[in-house]
Order: sequence, then structure tokens, then C-alpha cells
Amino acid sequence: MYKITLPEKDTPKQWYNIAADLPVELPAPSQTEEGHQLENLPKIFSKYVLEQEMSQERWIDIPKEVRNVYKQVGRPTPLFRATGLEKYLDTPAKIYYKREDMSPVGSHKLNTAIAQAYYAKKAGAERLTTETGAGQWGSALSLACSLLDLECTVYMVNVSFKQKPYRKTVMHLYNGEVIPSPSERTEFGRKIRKEDPNHPGSLGIAISEAIEDSLTDDKVFYTLGSVLNHVLLHQTVIGLEAKKQFEIIDETPDVMVGCVGGGSNFGGAAFPFMKDKISGDLDCQFLAAEPSSCPTLTQGEYRYDYGDTAGLTPLMKMYTLGHEFVPPSVHAGGLRYHGMAPLVALLVNQGLVEGRTVNQTELFETGKIFANAEGVIPAPETCHAIKVGMDEAIKCRKTGEAKNIFISFSGHGLLDLQGYDDFLEGHLTQ
Repeated sequence: MYKITLPEKDTPKQWYNIAADLPVELPAPSQTEEGHQLENLPKIFSKYVLEQEMSQERWIDIPKEVRNVYKQVGRPTPLFRATGLEKYLDTPAKIYYKREDMSPVGSHKLNTAIAQAYYAKKAGAERLTTETGAGQWGSALSLACSLLDLECTVYMVNVSFKQKPYRKTVMHLYNGEVIPSPSERTEFGRKIRKEDPNHPGSLGIAISEAIEDSLTDDKVFYTLGSVLNHVLLHQTVIGLEAKKQFEIIDETPDVMVGCVGGGSNFGGAAFPFMKDKISGDLDCQFLAAEPSSCPTLTQGEYRYDYGDTAGLTPLMKMYTLGHEFVPPSVHAGGLRYHGMAPLVALLVNQGLVEGRTVNQTELFETGKIFANAEGVIPAPETCHAIKVGMDEAIKCRKTGEAKNIFISFSGHGLLDLQGYDDFLEGHLTQ
């Protein structure tokens, strides 16, 4: 079977919260003695997502209104068998990929954008602020706000603002306001620009600006595209659907791979399967693929750190390169983040997830191979996962093992063609 689909009625009715099944307790957020980060949370987020952030309930109901919008934008998404890639690699492994690129904005990000916009409006919000790296999250939130009649302000990392102009166009089409970060709009942005007028920006800086903006008006809430527990919770629709799809073909994954920046796509795909690994009902290897230029899991420290550069967020226990770290200006802008979702970080620390790195030239070569084998052009971020999945399939060729490899295909690369062109022209060195 090349394509495994689910009917609309199988759109998940509940999100899965892995906090209920962790092998050890998740370290709680903290703050410095002089800080007020925890006290500011109700001013930044809606009370509904804060409840989800701290919840220990295993299953959390998805509101009917959110499920209806999920269906409107294409859930459930199909699971494909990558027979063309298998043939190219001459591997006995079976490779499957879950097509989150088929959403209107081309990535998985709508799964939480819709939920966060719904809860913010329910709490009385009129405008939402956020950050975006490559522009996929900003595009998703702009569309979610448009569908739910909210205003949207997006602080886009400056280097991606310049590299990916058509993502800005997509956000504008969905009525989103897009501001290159660091900007003159906020006090923190002005501080950074004074130090370096040509600063490339970072997700940490953009988060700080979006949070500062949200604190100026009680009708404005901040929304985050990754990292936090409630964001990963909303993304579990990916893994929950995938479990049903594997059941249809009477298979289970032996290897599960996803790319990681903040960790939302990986967590959303992996957590429903991780539940079975923790309980001893599934023997599966979980691999998190990250850029070699921003090696949070493989070279970062597991400690408390801020989620943003200005220190407006609470301190979270995670793998981090330091909240002031500014990654190189690689094309995979969605993965240029200094930290990691605390839930993913904990699982790495417990030896349940392994980090792998991919360099920029490798990922674009991978994207070219995948495009020719499967016909789909992957986002640079997604190519990280595909590269690690291909590495595992090549191992199977050498050992003769017919493993099932599941790749979370987080987004398409049709708005990342400048990066592909730079690769094809030989301009990439990292």
C-alpha cells in the first residue's frame, strides 16, 4: 500500500499529554530572584493554554470548533510509503512519511496555531503576537487568526525575512503584519539594533520582541510555535493519526525520525509512540535530527535557561546552547533555536531519544534525492529528518534488516527555492 489515509471521522478527538507517562517528573519552570517571569505568564498567554501547559491529564479533549477547522484545512493527513526512495537506496527497509506539508501553509504548524488562536479568542483576545524563523509558523498563525477573526503580528528573524520573501507574502495574504526582528517596534529590538544595525536576528530575539509587544495590551496574547508543553500537546494529532495508519497495515515503526528546532514536530509525531515504548509495548528507536550549526541536543548543556534572549520567559530545564547564542544564517531558519522543548530534552536525558546532526550541504543533497525519488520537494528543516532516515535505511542495506522507518515530513520546500538554488550553484559551504 503506497498511501494510507483516514476518513474525516478519524480526526483525533483528544490530544495526548505525555506528561502523564514520563519515566521521571518533568522539572518545573523557575525564575531568577529578581524576575517576574512566572507572574507575567497570565498576561502573556490565555488561561486555557496555561492550564494545558501544567496539566498532568493523559488525554485532553479537542474542542469541536478546533476539530472542525482541522478538517477544513485537511486533517487527517496521509501516510505515504516511500517506495521510490527505498529503490534508490536499495534497502530492505520500508520507509514511511507523514505528509504534514499538505496543509494550506505547507507545514504541521497549523495544528497548534488553530488551537492557540481559538483559546486566545475565547479568553477575549483581539490580537496575537508571535515570532517566526523560516516563516512557516508565522504563516500558520496568520491563517489561524484570519479564520478566527483575530489580528496577527509576526516578528520574523531578520535573516529569514531577507532569505524567504515569499513567506512574508503568504503572511500578508492572510492579513498578518510582518516585522523583521530585531526591530524598532520594541525596546529590546531597539537595544539589539543599536549594538548591531545589521544583526541577523534569532528566534530568541524575536520571541523577546513578541512577548514585550503582548505585555502592552490586555487584549493581546503571545503565542509560541514550539518548545512549550501545550504546543507539543496540540501536535500529537500527527502521531495519533500515524498510529491508526500503521494499524491499518498491521505494522509498527522500528525507527522514528523527526527534525528538531524547538521540538514540536518531533514531539507531536513521536509522543504517542513513545507512550508505548515507555510502557514496554513498543521496541522503537527515536532519532531527533538537528543542524550541525545549531547542535542543541548533541552539544548543548542540560540545565535551566531562558527560552528567549531578553529573559522574559521563565527558566526551563532543557538542552541549551545559551539564550544569547546566535546561530549561523543557515537556510533551515525554523531550526535556528538555542534551546529544546523541556519534554523532548527530558526524554533525551533519559536515553529514550537520540540526537543526530546534519550539515547544510548534506540536507540539500538529501532534498534533491528525495524530490527525484518521491516527487516532493522537502523543506530544509524536513531534510534533516529525511537524511537521518536515509542513513538508517542504508544501515539496513548493510545488515539485511527489514526495519520500518517512520519519517515525520514536517513541510514542503516550495518557498525555500533560494536555498536549493544556492546549493545547486555551489554557493553553500556549511
